Amino acid sequence: MKAIWNGAVIAESDDTVVVEGNHYFPGDSVRRDILVASDHTTVCPWKGTASYYSLQVDGDTNTNAAWYYADPKNAAKEIAGRIAFWNGVELTD
Repeated sequence: MKAIWNGAVIAESDDTVVVEGNHYFPGDSVRRDILVASDHTTVCPWKGTASYYSLQVDGDTNTNAAWYYADPKNAAKEIAGRIAFWNGVELTD
């Protein structure tokens, strides 16, 4: 599976975990050089608190386009250490 935004492959792995239709990539499969920490968070009742990254590629920014659960609840432990994408990030296999 690949995550692509603004013409750049930002993550690639054969080991994604799909939860609610979202592919969660292992953290070490994501290009850290394009991730920018965000203060934005959301709360899911069964997964916990999600934190976000913005993506920066070739001078363009995709705000809060990646998220992760630093400490997911027990029901979502399989996504610990993983990152998912949305907001125009293309997923291909």
